[in-house]
Amino acid sequence: CTNRERNGWEIYTEPGLHINLYFCFYWPAKQSVIMCIWLDYLFVMLNDSPYSMIESGDYIGKLLFDNGCRDHSSMMLPILLRCVVSNVERIISLLFFFLFLSSCRYDYREMLYNSTFCLVPRGRRLGSFRFLEALQAACVPVMLSNGWELPFSEIMDWNTAAVIGDERLLLQIPSTVRSIHQDKILSLRQQTQFLWEAYFNSVEKIVLTTLEIIQDRVLRHTSRSNLMWNSLPGGLFTLPQYSTHLGEFPFYYAKLGNKPYPKFTAIIHVVTPLVSQSQPVMKLLVAVAKSQYCAQVIQRPTHHTLRSPTEVSRFLPYDTIPTDAVLSLDEDTVLSTTEVDFAFTVWQSFPDRIVGYPARSHFWDSNKERWGYTSKWTNDYSMVLTGAAIYHKYYHYLYTSYLPASLKAMVDQMSNCEDILMNFLVSSVSKLPPIKVTQKKQYKETMMGQVRPEIKSQRLTNTCSRASRWADPDHFAQRQTCMNKFASWFGTMPLVHSQMRLDPVLFKDQVSILRKKYRDIERL
Repeated sequence: CTNRERNGWEIYTEPGLHINLYFCFYWPAKQSVIMCIWLDYLFVMLNDSPYSMIESGDYIGKLLFDNGCRDHSSMMLPILLRCVVSNVERIISLLFFFLFLSSCRYDYREMLYNSTFCLVPRGRRLGSFRFLEALQAACVPVMLSNGWELPFSEIMDWNTAAVIGDERLLLQIPSTVRSIHQDKILSLRQQTQFLWEAYFNSVEKIVLTTLEIIQDRVLRHTSRSNLMWNSLPGGLFTLPQYSTHLGEFPFYYAKLGNKPYPKFTAIIHVVTPLVSQSQPVMKLLVAVAKSQYCAQVIQRPTHHTLRSPTEVSRFLPYDTIPTDAVLSLDEDTVLSTTEVDFAFTVWQSFPDRIVGYPARSHFWDSNKERWGYTSKWTNDYSMVLTGAAIYHKYYHYLYTSYLPASLKAMVDQMSNCEDILMNFLVSSVSKLPPIKVTQKKQYKETMMGQVRPEIKSQRLTNTCSRASRWADPDHFAQRQTCMNKFASWFGTMPLVHSQMRLDPVLFKDQVSILRKKYRDIERL
């Protein structure tokens, strides 16, 4: 169609009897095409002919040939007029309908995002642009392009995210989509969003997905299964270098009916030399060792060659961790054995999330147009700090292998923000918020307060105390900067707010204290 001044006929011919005839509607105000009707379909519909004759667009050509026409131009007009006259009422109603559409003013983007199904016909670029538009808008693509190989079809099950139609049976599409149950429609739309977010929303993800597919082709023995590619969190977050067994990942426990290993390994991040048996780390070690769920106490340092542990070193995928769960603690964390036990039992029900005590939140500062970080006690939270938290050990491997070296170098340089980065990573993978347990707010012996004399003296000898970080005036400003740096790399804000806090079932109920399993929590 080339005429943008008015509605009109457009005829395209090819060698032989192949004739494509279109009637195009334009919107003069927008100088754009509203709709082009392939008249092969229209004439088949009006003459009640079998739809199989539409294939290759030869129906009008066959009409001409059957009437003894060897020259397209000599017989086309009489045949078209005969068809139009015999169906004048139906054509008039169709014309009024399309003219009504051409006069309507609409917002294309709004219509797209409010649509349930989107037709993706054969096009100049094989419909790829319309296809990606539909995925982004959570509109179920209805594919009308026979023979088109859908992107990444080698590993993606497109039947769970699209309706694969037959372009030769175009008029059956309305009845087909009406027959789809609402539950199925919801499932299709959810899958379109998952596939878009996981593989198609950036050029980087498209390229990375392509490279990962090639890697799976070459290394067949470590290739990912279709379930990994087609369910959350996606193939890019399930690294085959970690394991090829679904049961090793925290995301598939529910699908497989598995439960995590009923023990945990505690990792206590210590930067202060042990000079007294009364230091908080000794009390913490005793409380953790008394837990019935503690698998072992490692007597030797994991990396004895390190002069001083870095912030990133606490998230290294240590081979000495035999359990699924990791209890991450700072040296000055104050927790009782009962609190440790309760946090672990909660984590067993949510193995793909961070479960712990200290909660923080993020917000959008509209005045500064940047993300903000707050430690105020509010009605919601989006982070649980890893100074007293439990999570799956796979996140250690993901933290080390997936995140770029630039972010980890920034964390080490600042000696700050490693807990925020871990929360970004876990929320980006799970699309879920962390879980805070009990009403406990203060989890350190020194929170922005006085530092004990022996720690002060150690700082004078260039030994950095973990507790002293909270007294650093730049500490909070650094965390604000980290929030925006991390959000920039992830391309979005992955943190999710939550208003849920989990307490023991009989917490503060008016029943006998002897009936309560975690009775000590109420006294703390």
